[in-house]
Amino acid sequence: MGATSIQTERATGGHQAPLYQQIYLEIRHRIMSGEYPNHSLLPGEHETAGQFGVSRITAKRALNEVAADGLCVRRRGQGSRVTYKPAVGPLKSDVQGLLDFLSDMTMETEGFVLEFDYRAAGRGIAKIMEIAESDEVQRSVRTRRIDGKPLSYLTTYVPAELGRLYKRDHLARQAPLTLLENAGVAVADADQTITATLADAGAAKSLEIKLGAPLLRISRKVFDSNGRVVEYIVGLYRPDQYEYAMSLTRVADGERRSWATS
Repeated sequence: MGATSIQTERATGGHQAPLYQQIYLEIRHRIMSGEYPNHSLLPGEHETAGQFGVSRITAKRALNEVAADGLCVRRRGQGSRVTYKPAVGPLKSDVQGLLDFLSDMTMETEGFVLEFDYRAAGRGIAKIMEIAESDEVQRSVRTRRIDGKPLSYLTTYVPAELGRLYKRDHLARQAPLTLLENAGVAVADADQTITATLADAGAAKSLEIKLGAPLLRISRKVFDSNGRVVEYIVGLYRPDQYEYAMSLTRVADGERRSWATS
């Protein structure tokens, strides 16, 4: 985002975010990416206004938003100093193992069970888990933190009879799927979807972000050896906390060339 893009969006009269919010998001990105490291001074109001082609009032409001988000401290006569320092570098994991990796980091992270109950599946979950709407499921909502900072927000559904193989307190230490496997459930396959979403009130509070902030969403439907759905889990992750690693190999199929995971 630069002065040209902001001026263009203003001129088109579309339904873009307010100018100050666009600038705030760009500064936020630069801070979290390390372009503006911890303890460094951000460009002042005049410089920010010139950089993005907006008024000083708009630049001031954007910088105030950055400060309100806890990413910098603003002091009269001293400028805006970055106060953001990740507890750890971005966590690295392949996409397939991310949910398990974050759920079972028992030595490095703290787990918290926010909600735990049994209820009728309802239409949406019943369709996903391939059961009747009246069938009972266990629902749990958990978070994990490292060095006091939030990592993940996980919502899990398990058939009630399998959920009763463990107790609420166990979930603070291990993932439901691990507990099911330890109890003898033969896990075989899974379908997984990765997409982007926006934080609702519950996720925003737990992940300490603004309502509507962007999140990575990974959902997984797990089957046992008989094809029964034994778990449905949705994990929400702050995109500034993770880095995905994947090795690719160039392969040829006749005249067609493509990338394959290795």
